[in-house]
Amino acid sequence: MTTPTDPRTVVIRYIEAVRDGDAGVIHDSFAEDATWHYPGDLPISKVWNGRDAIINDFLGGMGPVLVPDTLEIALISTLAEGERVVAEWTSKAETVYGGTYDNRCLGIYTVRNGRITSVIEYADTHHVATTLFPAGATPQSTGAE
Repeated sequence: MTTPTDPRTVVIRYIEAVRDGDAGVIHDSFAEDATWHYPGDLPISKVWNGRDAIINDFLGGMGPVLVPDTLEIALISTLAEGERVVAEWTSKAETVYGGTYDNRCLGIYTVRNGRITSVIEYADTHHVATTLFPAGATPQSTGAE
């Protein structure tokens, strides 16, 4: 299978890989020196530098706060101009704190040579804070232990 190089196709393929849990495609979607900027003042808010940090620490770091097998990703739309792609998607999951994460997100992706080189993501950070990082909350049993 040929790896796509068209920026819109690269971003759609990446988002579908996140939805489907395809770790190989997720890894191959990013340039080694990619960056991901998550604005705000949350524990995850910063510029994540490098493919490994993005995949293992940022994306992978969300796993412990989500109930296994509850994540649903749905791509809403994309707009592309040259190497830049704007993608809108929804993310839904049950949290280990007993709540439901349900957010609409937007990412501005830059794609060069068939790899994502940068992302700036926007979401309802208040919702992220209250559902994924609630102050003083204790994780509930998910039945997966």
